[in-house]
Amino acid sequence: MEHIKVHSYESMGTYDGPGIRLVVFLQGCQFHCLYCANPDTIDISGGKSTDPEEILKMAVSQKPFFAGGGGVTFSGGEPTLQARALVPLVRMLHAEGIHVCIDTNGGVRTGDAEELLSLTDLVLLDIKQISPIRHKSLTGRDNAPVLETARYLEDNSIPFRIRYVLVPGYSDAEEDIRALGEHFKDYKMIRQVDILPYHTLGAHKWKALGKKYALEDVPLNTKEQLSKAKSLFEEFFPNVVLN
Repeated sequence: MEHIKVHSYESMGTYDGPGIRLVVFLQGCQFHCLYCANPDTIDISGGKSTDPEEILKMAVSQKPFFAGGGGVTFSGGEPTLQARALVPLVRMLHAEGIHVCIDTNGGVRTGDAEELLSLTDLVLLDIKQISPIRHKSLTGRDNAPVLETARYLEDNSIPFRIRYVLVPGYSDAEEDIRALGEHFKDYKMIRQVDILPYHTLGAHKWKALGKKYALEDVPLNTKEQLSKAKSLFEEFFPNVVLN
């Protein structure tokens, strides 16, 4: 089987999907988000080339902790960049009765990516911005493929969560949140909307890479900003969680 480029692992994770999870952070991402908490995962040439059987063995050893709805989450980086290698691994995980999440930016539109998403029990779709202009300023990429991925999930009855990072001055404007709500309000496959407060926990990694952290002057969210955003999302979605 084709090897998978892995950056790192997190056992007993509780923020990347339901229950307790083994989170596998993969190497390589086509987005360059200004607030990226894992900039060391962007370069596809990094990471460790890993036999899928090694990941399977690790997941099976942790399976007792998955009782009650946990499982494995592939995050990144961007997992769908390695979709072809992940497909057989996801099948093996399912054969062991293990629930699988894919945390994706939705920007990869290939047959392999669609096959991977179609096998996934729950997709965590990171919507950075509904505005094409502000999305590009945040990520360096257009958001049309992201919205196409969301449409693919909806049309193929693949359950997903929307994950939205609330960055002051970049993604917290009422007009943008309302526009996102209007766009997705009739989707039936959205299981939850997760509001992720902006943080600077990855700022030191940018410095370690010899790069400037672009948002170093951006303040953290106030309680009022978070409360307002949650109220706005709740106008459109029944299940909104502030993480």
